Amino acid sequence: MKKERLLLWTLAAVNFTHIVDFMIMMPLGPQLMRVFAISPQQFGLLVSSYTFSAGISSFIGAFILDKYDRRSIFLWVFVGFLMGTLACALSPNYGFLLAARIVSGLFGGLTSALIFAVIGDAVPDGRRGRAMGLVMGAFSVASVFGVPFGLFIASLSSWHAPFFFLAVLAVGILWLIYRYVPSITAHLLQQGEGRPNPQQVIRRVTGNANQMRAISLTVLMMLGQFMIIPFLSPFMVSNVGFSELELTYIYMAGGFFTVFTSPWVGRLTDKYGKVRVFSVFMTLNVIPIGILTHLGVTPVFLALFVSTVFFITSNGRMVPAAALITGTAKPENRGSFLSFNAAVQQLSAGLASFLAGMVLVEGADGRLMNFEWVGYLAILLSLLCIPLIRRIQVVDTEAVLEKVPAGATVEK
Repeated sequence: MKKERLLLWTLAAVNFTHIVDFMIMMPLGPQLMRVFAISPQQFGLLVSSYTFSAGISSFIGAFILDKYDRRSIFLWVFVGFLMGTLACALSPNYGFLLAARIVSGLFGGLTSALIFAVIGDAVPDGRRGRAMGLVMGAFSVASVFGVPFGLFIASLSSWHAPFFFLAVLAVGILWLIYRYVPSITAHLLQQGEGRPNPQQVIRRVTGNANQMRAISLTVLMMLGQFMIIPFLSPFMVSNVGFSELELTYIYMAGGFFTVFTSPWVGRLTDKYGKVRVFSVFMTLNVIPIGILTHLGVTPVFLALFVSTVFFITSNGRMVPAAALITGTAKPENRGSFLSFNAAVQQLSAGLASFLAGMVLVEGADGRLMNFEWVGYLAILLSLLCIPLIRRIQVVDTEAVLEKVPAGATVEK
């Protein structure tokens, strides 16, 4: 229906901004390492600082997200994200940029949790695969347009430009949130007058074996992917022979194809089941991981083919996983659980990039060494996800917005 489509497009726009803000750091890696004269370890900290702070804020958010109208807190969180992005744009040095990335991460982590909470509240289980495919398709658009455009304007001026672009874009998206995200407070009604204290919030999640399995799945997926992704761009430049300009081809090619495959995977998820579709794409995903981490000097076309398959299969496993994880919580504690999950997701991603940065060393000729060992570990962790996801169950299949008349809001 129209109301649901407008909501999903708005959430996709939010996700686009959030993803570009995080992703743009990785292809800017070679430029930032040169401008600030920093090591791979310092660059790894620049990437992981965002995810670590996002993880901390998501953990704190678990105690507050279910206490407020989803729309109201969404607006405040996105304003904070906008301010953090603007601070990145104005950063004069490495230390200031590191601090600004921490601020952006604090609000970015909450944004991610709120997107999935709203989808869980607004879309029934039978359509969540399609909804996730649309919203997560923002990754594809970010890859095709956001990241290449950011790199393009960075090449014309400086690395500050992409963050100014994001800040301006976020102002428009803030209006979309105000206009199309409805007031959702059904979770407050289901909680009753007594709101859970922090100890009860923690016990609800840690005492639920099904939700803990979902969180464990998140940990393994993030470790398996973010040991690779942050260092893909520096590796392609130093080892494979890409120029900094040619890095845009990686994101454009991967994003172009996932624009079409993401909604397709969403439909497959609703038709054939989340576990089956996840298992297929996770198995396929380890193939490009193994190839990418062993590449030497390679023709651009062949390297692009492998990286594109990597992005397609990575996206393909995320859509069913997100749909399944969202359905493991009831509305009354969905925000808390998804905030916990987002915290674990961000901390795991940060830990993965930090650990990979410790393993990798820069050779005398500028090449990154030991990337193949990082690949072996990523493959092992990824394959462990398949038996784990088979033990996770969906417990909520309804959507609160379908319980009220069209055009109405869910008010307390």
